Amino acid sequence: MDNLKNFSYKSYCIVILAFALTISCKEKKVEVITDVLPNVVLLLGDDHGWDETGYNGHPFLHTPVLDEMAANGVRMDRFYSASPVCSPTRGSIITGRHPNRYGTFTPGFSIRPEEISIAEIMKDAGYVTSHLGKWHLGPVKEASPTNPRHFGFDEYLSHDNFFEMNPHLSRNGADPVVFKGESSEILIAEAIDFIQRSKEKEEPFFIVIWYGSPHEPYSAKPEDLALYDSLPEDFGNRMVRLTSNETGSQVERLQRDVLRERFAEITAMDRSIGQLRSFLEEEGVRDNTLLWYFGDNGTPQEGNATVPFRGQKALVYEGGVRVPSVLEWPERIKTPFITAMHGVSSDVFPTLCEITGQPLPNRPIDGISLLPMLEGKMDSRREPIAFWNGRPRNNGEGLVDYIDPELQKGTTPLVKLANGIPTRNFKNFHHPDIQEQDFSGARALLGNQYKLVIHDGKNGDTRKELFDINLDPAEENNILSDQPEIAGDMEKTLKNWQQSVLESLIGNDYP
Repeated sequence: MDNLKNFSYKSYCIVILAFALTISCKEKKVEVITDVLPNVVLLLGDDHGWDETGYNGHPFLHTPVLDEMAANGVRMDRFYSASPVCSPTRGSIITGRHPNRYGTFTPGFSIRPEEISIAEIMKDAGYVTSHLGKWHLGPVKEASPTNPRHFGFDEYLSHDNFFEMNPHLSRNGADPVVFKGESSEILIAEAIDFIQRSKEKEEPFFIVIWYGSPHEPYSAKPEDLALYDSLPEDFGNRMVRLTSNETGSQVERLQRDVLRERFAEITAMDRSIGQLRSFLEEEGVRDNTLLWYFGDNGTPQEGNATVPFRGQKALVYEGGVRVPSVLEWPERIKTPFITAMHGVSSDVFPTLCEITGQPLPNRPIDGISLLPMLEGKMDSRREPIAFWNGRPRNNGEGLVDYIDPELQKGTTPLVKLANGIPTRNFKNFHHPDIQEQDFSGARALLGNQYKLVIHDGKNGDTRKELFDINLDPAEENNILSDQPEIAGDMEKTLKNWQQSVLESLIGNDYP
């Protein structure tokens, strides 16, 4: 990692204890001496893979704003989503905990009402809070016990799932309304309005903006599509499956045509971030605003054309969990730098707790604070990052619903049909005990040098792979036979962590 040197502070800066918060279920107090808390804006791309930025060397994509953020702030080259699919990663951001702890195994599974949200923490610190865009942790309707307001957001304009142009969005749980226009720009216009109102109250703002882009099915403005009219004939020259905007069902199309639309969505999203940055500058609040962008999982199959890693969305290999991440905070980060330290979406919660001086909840937290990394005091993790594509026992058969199914029904329409309906419903289950079968599912443990990957076989056997992730980021060479002791120790660590997760799943973290 390039060290952050000559880190300068103004007299009113936050003073933080000089140790990183680690995975713990003990409450930690953090001393803060501050008159001015930073504003915080979290931005999340939907299915935006690591390679799909100009600064990471994409041969065709135009992402000038993200490129500028990478050049002017902190570029996190080894940042990960907690899951290779979206809902679980979103849960990790909200809670700082692995999503299997509260049954958000995969899309379609809600969060649990007892979880403590980062928005609640920020409210305790004096922030006004807003959620904009994709929620996907339960229905956003007013009656839902897992809507954004339940989790501490003062206001929200949100969707149960993803959305395209002219999206249906619910304001604070009301019936959804169509908002005409490009969806990324709609969210930023709402963010700007919220910021203006928070300035009148003289309160710091915390805004979570979860884009619907670039998730399929794709739609974009003509001027954005025109940027990609001349993709080479040999690029994306294969057929892929995705949702039809006309029927909501699956269709086969030439990947090059699909990529033209996907790239246009990414460019529109990038432009919207630029609109927000320009507004913050004009209002004189950009210097003390922490602006953090990353993706929620790796590139999906229909968009996989330039991924330099093994795998894609839904897999625990690097192609499924390594995502772009850039962070700006001009007041505190005076010297731009690139870090190769491993970070993960679960780190957002403890990082913001430390920045705002709030204690961690008294329950297991899987992320760590990255503030020491931002200060140039940490360049590696003390604990590995664990990934786990878990699942409910017997796919939920025989388990009791955690939330009334009526309260789990979505209301916001989208193009892609699910079981013939144009919305999304959710589920979550009580898990009464821990059985050996509950440890199954693709899983991985990522240390500072090695990554262990385990897949369950159909006949009860398992496939195990060990990679030197620094020398072999593409995960091409399985070195498990060369390092059996390291692999064995990592497998024990992973199993012990899974035990902790399952203890949470059966409800031991809740009073």
